[in-house]
Amino acid sequence: MGKFSRVKSAPVLALDLGTSSVRAALFDPRGKRLPGTFAQRTYTLRTAADGTAELDPFELLRQAKACLKTAAAGWHAISGVGVSCFWHSLLGTDEEGNPLTPIYTWADSRCREDAARLRAEFSEQDVHEETGCMLRSSFWPAKLRWIKRTDRARFRKVRYWMSPAEWVQWKIAGRATCAIGMATGTGLFDPTKLDWSELMLEACDFSADRMLPVTDAPTLWKGVPWFPAIGDGAASNLGSGATRPGFGAINVGTSAALRIMKKGPVAKAPFGLFAYRVDASRYLVGGAVSNAGNLHAWCLRELKLSDDPAEIEKALALRPQATHGLTVLPFWSAERAPSWDEAAQGTIVGLRHDTTAIDLLQAINEGFYLRLATIAEMIAGRRQPKWILGGGILKSKSAVRRLANVIGSPLYANPEAEASLRGGAIFALEKLGAPIEEQKLGNPILPSPVLQKLYVDERRKQAQLEALMARGR
Repeated sequence: MGKFSRVKSAPVLALDLGTSSVRAALFDPRGKRLPGTFAQRTYTLRTAADGTAELDPFELLRQAKACLKTAAAGWHAISGVGVSCFWHSLLGTDEEGNPLTPIYTWADSRCREDAARLRAEFSEQDVHEETGCMLRSSFWPAKLRWIKRTDRARFRKVRYWMSPAEWVQWKIAGRATCAIGMATGTGLFDPTKLDWSELMLEACDFSADRMLPVTDAPTLWKGVPWFPAIGDGAASNLGSGATRPGFGAINVGTSAALRIMKKGPVAKAPFGLFAYRVDASRYLVGGAVSNAGNLHAWCLRELKLSDDPAEIEKALALRPQATHGLTVLPFWSAERAPSWDEAAQGTIVGLRHDTTAIDLLQAINEGFYLRLATIAEMIAGRRQPKWILGGGILKSKSAVRRLANVIGSPLYANPEAEASLRGGAIFALEKLGAPIEEQKLGNPILPSPVLQKLYVDERRKQAQLEALMARGR
């Protein structure tokens, strides 16, 4: 790609870095994706039984460059670059930006022991109050301590620690900075003071000069502004239009998350949820669960259910309420919000001789819907927002309707399939002063008052079972 002409009415180039693929596309000044510009490249997350979950930075860079080239092919004028990237991940480089480590993703849990030591040394509630993050393996403090403990020489050799998006920006644009929103996802930053937490820096034997400058100001690439990457959760809210009062965003894919956006200088969240900045004036309150669509896939595979989605959909649509008599704690993987109980395990209570595979599928899906309902209530109380729903769950009308009944709030299908990608574009367009149009939403799926009450009782049963299992450990 040659040098671009910077034209205010030209589209922005958006890049979305995920844990399994990178996407890019052009969006016009109104925030509409331009047909024929979407590009996607995949790569492999390296995993192992010890908790390893790494990416090769050079592979990520190659695929990002390829996507940008494909998306911008034939265009000689863009107004800027906006980026979304998975939160909480990091890599270390030397003075010139050459990687000295792989990309340690949020899913890398080899630092579990270090997270536990942090919780023994510090009040997790106090740290959460200051940083908006929990003392868990997902975040930087535990990872930095683990690297220092297991590879002290490498830890000392690293000059800069940064998110994958900052490194990609550095290698492509020649210079990079850390967005305020990205900094708040590290667990080292105070989202209210908008500065690094001295408490957490000291806990990690770390200093702020080992990270890139924090600012939302862009650098120049080929003559156009490249804005520093924001976290994928923030981008999802921006991209779905869940930025207005009375609206929130839910994404249900392999995992799931709920988020609402607020304005103000003080960024706080109930304990167990997160408070991450979008920028200096806006922040997110929300929660994520590790067990969601991956449980549905587990059921299909391990219960030998039909591989015909239409057949499964028909069977579940005929079962609008929980008549199976099962209560499920959906903790196949270590759970996150709201309880963060790393010792909790998947539990099914109420099995009988007449329990069927479809009963189990329905109950397990309902199990994680009930967790989402608990988070939704923690976020917004009884006055639930209108939730804009995205992710693979939209492929199932019965699942969307059931989730609406469990949460007890209208659900609107997200009209943009690539919400995080669009969110990166929207962030850049906002800063450029573009005339962005609000997302037009279709008719909502409304909860049934009768079924909503029944699912409130199911949530009570799940909470009682969780407390019982915790006491028994």
